[in-house]
Amino acid sequence: MIHQSNTYLGNPNVKRDGVLEDWTEENLLEYRKCMKNPTHFAKEYCKVISLDEGLVPFNLYPYQEKMFQHFDDNRFSVVLACRQSGKSISSVAYLLWYALFHSEKIIAVLANKGATAREMLSRVSLMLENLPFFLQPGCKALNKGSIEFSNNSRIIAAATSGSSIRGMSVSLLYLDEFAFVEKAAEFYTSTYPVISSGKNTKVIITSTANGIGNMYYKIWEGAVQKVNEFKPFRVDWWDVPNRDEDWKKQTISNTSQLQFDQEFGNTFFGTGDTLIGAEALMSMRMADPLRILEGSHCLIYEEPQKDHDYVMCVDVSKGRGQDYSTFNLIDVSTRPFKQVATYRCNTISPILFPTIIYKYASLYNQAYVIIESNDQGTIVCNGLWHDFEYENMHTESTVKANRLGVEMTRRTKRLGCSGLKDLIENQKISLHDEQTILECSTFEAKGQSYEASDGNHDDLMMNLVMFGYFINTDIFRDLTDINIKEMLYKNRISEIENDIPPFGFMDTGEEHIKDLEERERSTPWAVEYSNDF
Repeated sequence: MIHQSNTYLGNPNVKRDGVLEDWTEENLLEYRKCMKNPTHFAKEYCKVISLDEGLVPFNLYPYQEKMFQHFDDNRFSVVLACRQSGKSISSVAYLLWYALFHSEKIIAVLANKGATAREMLSRVSLMLENLPFFLQPGCKALNKGSIEFSNNSRIIAAATSGSSIRGMSVSLLYLDEFAFVEKAAEFYTSTYPVISSGKNTKVIITSTANGIGNMYYKIWEGAVQKVNEFKPFRVDWWDVPNRDEDWKKQTISNTSQLQFDQEFGNTFFGTGDTLIGAEALMSMRMADPLRILEGSHCLIYEEPQKDHDYVMCVDVSKGRGQDYSTFNLIDVSTRPFKQVATYRCNTISPILFPTIIYKYASLYNQAYVIIESNDQGTIVCNGLWHDFEYENMHTESTVKANRLGVEMTRRTKRLGCSGLKDLIENQKISLHDEQTILECSTFEAKGQSYEASDGNHDDLMMNLVMFGYFINTDIFRDLTDINIKEMLYKNRISEIENDIPPFGFMDTGEEHIKDLEERERSTPWAVEYSNDF
């Protein structure tokens, strides 16, 4: 029986600081074995809570044993894992092992929410309480936010904010569900110096996929392509025991294919609640531009074609190095519509931007120009209309100065998003620009609208939203003689009509015969003829 004075604050399962251990040869050998092998430590001494059985030994799956070895062998580790695969609990066991068998280390557990980080720390505490005393170094402090051991190692839990661990020297940084962290790029930028000063410091990042363009996606792709120091480790749904094709079919039948792909498919496309569906995003293919002009800001994918009609959609920024001034040139004489040129620059002044627009609109057969007139767009509209006297531009009114171009309102954006979604998902427009495809993949739902995910831009995407709005206007039909609704839905309407079952009924004559018989019975003056004549 353990003496009460040897325990931490009366907790009989946690050894307090300063307690001397009576070592046996067996304990020394076992301690040495655990110190060298985190897999052995976790399998033999760690316990976890099972939903069905309560507190049980931590029986590692084969891929979890490989994960421990991956953490131990690499300084920077990034894990992509499906839901409910045990990635977090595996990481917790490794963090506890690291703290127990390494002196004077600070381990930071950071999650997208403070409550989630504290839950991770409570799992560490549970494992600690179920360890034999000879493996515990002694505890100086144990609370919901941190654990400090007698070997001067600490484990702290916090939310992923820019100031959560600023000023600390962290030996091991663990980031859980990093793909779901808001403003992850800013957080990572402010946090990385905390661990970059040491030569043996470690970073472990785990998450499920949550769309492309975020910081986690960039780190993972960089690791896969070997352009950063992170080493990737992937856990797919079939790596988890008892998950087979029958389990997959059952899960899909209880949810949907989309939900299965999001939660278990480890696919980045379409997992961020994007405007464009996953299948359409994955079918897009970028192409190399034919020419790169204007200091690499303008990309030409197809030269102007004689007798072709073009539409240029323009989005305007302030030119201060933040948002981008952009345009998309689209050939509306082809089927599907085709993206032929793009422009993207965040330093060009709204005063100079009309010159660029006029140059390329004139080059592409006097393209029909649609400019978003909000804020700085008014300057560009006036410059193109009055200074360059370019008449082939969209105007809601030539009398009022502020009616040049298109004002992007909630209604305009809603209609534009709906029209663009129909175009892309029905393969009625062909996109080739890499940056445009990236913005399509990061244009996701925010409240009642859509905008770029954190850390990304949507300026080229807003060009396409404007185009999606324009194609449903009478002006577009008059300009091109194209009925976009008929083009989008002609085949679909035919399919729907063919699927409609015939309505009506079949007359077998039975009701007519019964009616005649009833009339004969009910007619008193009916004469029955005989053959006696």
